[in-house]
Amino acid sequence: MHERIADGIFQVGGGAFSSPSDCLVYALDLGEVVLVDCGCGPSWPRIGKNMLEAGLGDPHTLVLTHAHVDHIGAAPAVVRETGCRVAAHELDADAIESGDERLTAAGWYGLTLETMSVDHRMQGEGEVLEFPSGSLHLLHTPGHTPGSIAAWTETEQGRVLFGQDVHGPFSPSFGSDVDAWRTSMARLLDLEAEILCEGHYGVFRGKQRVRTFIEEQLDINR
Repeated sequence: MHERIADGIFQVGGGAFSSPSDCLVYALDLGEVVLVDCGCGPSWPRIGKNMLEAGLGDPHTLVLTHAHVDHIGAAPAVVRETGCRVAAHELDADAIESGDERLTAAGWYGLTLETMSVDHRMQGEGEVLEFPSGSLHLLHTPGHTPGSIAAWTETEQGRVLFGQDVHGPFSPSFGSDVDAWRTSMARLLDLEAEILCEGHYGVFRGKQRVRTFIEEQLDINR
């Protein structure tokens, strides 16, 4: 099961696509395949099958948007099976590599994470990953976790934003900072994306609908 979102962009995991425990997982064909998050882990075989059915090969790069287990749990298996490189922000990378039960929220899910390596540690506020047929822009969006990142790319259908946990939640146990999150949401609004691929709430289309969703979350989390 997969769903085409825009040219070369698919949802391949989360909910009925793989498991309700998984975040929504997105795959991009930029001449090389990029996977944005990968789910909790147990349902990775189904996500991999969904990618094949979408006409996608193995991922070249796995972007982990933050350290939580529902986004990173499958990463060790993905790396073993595909040899892909893993990218994450340096402020969440240590938690990802160690599988810290508290910072990854693994305890909430009753899961144990394998240790692993982050190949590319994003530093600073933003950078661009270049691929044969496109670019993926990474933007540091702290708040949900210290090292949360969003990603965006340009398509024929407009700018597509991967804002995985725009909605939160927030907890001192994994280093949340609501004030920093509000600043991060303002940066996402400035992007004026045509499509938002959120990590749990689904896909929002049209600049106004994207803006409305983000502003609704800001109102909820005053």
